[in-house]
Amino acid sequence: QVLLVESGGGLVQTGGSLRLSCAGSGPSFSNYAMGWFRQAPGKERELVAAISWLGAKIYYADSVKGRFTISRDNAKNTLYLQVNSLKLEDTAMYYCARFAGQSYDLSDPTPAYWGQGTQVTVSS
Repeated sequence: QVLLVESGGGLVQTGGSLRLSCAGSGPSFSNYAMGWFRQAPGKERELVAAISWLGAKIYYADSVKGRFTISRDNAKNTLYLQVNSLKLEDTAMYYCARFAGQSYDLSDPTPAYWGQGTQVTVSS
């Protein structure tokens, strides 16, 4: 059974930072690409960042490039998302996800597993 548990969300002012974590359980965490998605109220869920199994391939959505950093520690079965210079429009539920293979396909970035989400709220 694959279980993904996010933490680290919260309320922060514009310009602030947070570090989101995703603890994974289940077999072979390190063998799969991982990603962070977010969904704001009334909007579709979108891929924010993705990382391949060994971290050699990384993707960022244009809206977060230069502000967010995705990383993983396979020894700890943990995925991270460092979010800096937060903007009001970053307010959303952030979801950790595991893809079906060692890499991800941006033409169809549908994960195999989802976490339950952690809320990030940015205030002015």
